[in-house]
Amino acid sequence: MALRQIVLYDNEILRKKSKEVQIVDEKIRQILDDMAETMYNAGNGAGLAAPQVGLLKKLVVIDMGQGLIKLVNPRIIKQEGEQKVIEGCLSIPNIYGKLIRPAKVTVQALNENGEEITLTGTGDLAKCFCHEIDHLEGVLFTDLVTEYVNR
Repeated sequence: MALRQIVLYDNEILRKKSKEVQIVDEKIRQILDDMAETMYNAGNGAGLAAPQVGLLKKLVVIDMGQGLIKLVNPRIIKQEGEQKVIEGCLSIPNIYGKLIRPAKVTVQALNENGEEITLTGTGDLAKCFCHEIDHLEGVLFTDLVTEYVNR
């Protein structure tokens, strides 16, 4: 595994749409492992999307304290309700804002072995799914903020 450099808000790659991964192979698994190590090393991140390490690939890692989730080509297939949340981002250090996210989301993706999986998250996990999948579409949480807050 290797640490990767986290791309910051002024880098144009964060505004581009990521491409679908065609084959889940050892190279993709290595990228996912590197992304996880990078996220954990950052200290306060719950998720990381490939564009945040300079790669336009539909890859996401998330750990909300229940273990590492690795997603290839994730997409939200269902969302329910809404919740008011506060978010930050490793690519936008020390900036936090309030926004509205779905209270519950269902995500379809491939796992690190190329197998199709469906996951449902509520609360903070739903928020994290939305935040990271937005990164794959070139959307930053600051695009959705209703009010900035100090933390």
